[in-house]
Amino acid sequence: MNVTFQAEDIDFPKIEEDKLSEWIDRVAQKQNKKVGEISYLFCNDEKILEVNREYLNHDFYTDIITFDYSEDNIISGDIIISLQTVESNSQMYKTEYLEELHRVIIHGILHLCGLKDSTLEEEILMRNEENGALEMLFSDNS
Repeated sequence: MNVTFQAEDIDFPKIEEDKLSEWIDRVAQKQNKKVGEISYLFCNDEKILEVNREYLNHDFYTDIITFDYSEDNIISGDIIISLQTVESNSQMYKTEYLEELHRVIIHGILHLCGLKDSTLEEEILMRNEENGALEMLFSDNS
């Protein structure tokens, strides 16, 4: 298992990398997957827009882009997260910034595990899995 976190053109978030790596591994195991190589890049809105345009032909901002390189039951991928969008989403949804960041971090992992969120039914399942994963993380803090 190799989970890395980097930041480009933005301050690195106040996260506990080792704890998050272990959490990611437990969430993957719950989905009957193993963690291979996962790389997180925290960036600003302009960078994620650039990636969206270049690789996905999308001309809009988003909080996360996940590139999936998984094979069989081993999940691997590059996950790009705009911390600016995460922050504005936390204000819009009235959640704590770190809670919203953790939700987005695990959202990418759940995509690598095969969950989708294109339909309302898939979106509900995704939210339920995110909430369960967040409970796992926050119960560790008690």
